[in-house]
Amino acid sequence: MNKLKTTVFAMAVASVTALGLPAMAQQIKGDPKAGLGKADMCIGCHGIVGYQTAFPEVYKVPKISGQGAPYIAAALNAYKTGDRRHPSMRGIAESLTDQDIADLAAFYSTHVEDAPTPPEQAKEPSAQVAALLQKGACVSCHGANFAKPIDGSYPKIAGQHADYLFVALKAYKTGASTGLVGRSNGVMAPLAKQFSNAELKSIANYLASLEGGLQVVPESRFRTSQK
Repeated sequence: MNKLKTTVFAMAVASVTALGLPAMAQQIKGDPKAGLGKADMCIGCHGIVGYQTAFPEVYKVPKISGQGAPYIAAALNAYKTGDRRHPSMRGIAESLTDQDIADLAAFYSTHVEDAPTPPEQAKEPSAQVAALLQKGACVSCHGANFAKPIDGSYPKIAGQHADYLFVALKAYKTGASTGLVGRSNGVMAPLAKQFSNAELKSIANYLASLEGGLQVVPESRFRTSQK
């Protein structure tokens, strides 16, 4: 019965995610080389190791190098439509064409430097966190070690910054109907609302401690010269 519930849940998530990504955007093929030429607007935040933003609170901007292209495209489209509220990200996303989004997604999905292969089995969480992850059915979408999503439009979350994950999870609790921050998602919103902020922080801290393929890859202009 539990296996059946997990399968049905995953199918429901797939349907919601597919509906959330414009059909035209799903058909456009991205070019990583073209994406490199369009990434100047991204590297000032996502290309600096340890870079922090102060809105809506102080946290590290997410690692996006090595993230799946379909997920990056879905996220940018969500900022563009307002399903994800964030003033600066929406301003950037609104300036992008569908081809721009596809090219940037293709670039960042391949923009890695000797990324280690995530293990098949994640390290064991504490009993408390294990119960929270089971309650949220997190592995049913984010996959083995939380680094191999069952669908490309779901994010890799193993090794992502803990403070970013916490802010993102709280945004799903807030929703996108009011205010300057918040995210609208038919699956993530009800899941996040099951947990207190303290529980969400525990989940985020565990996920951040895992080995994953996500990276911050500095551009040459931001690299520290070495002799």
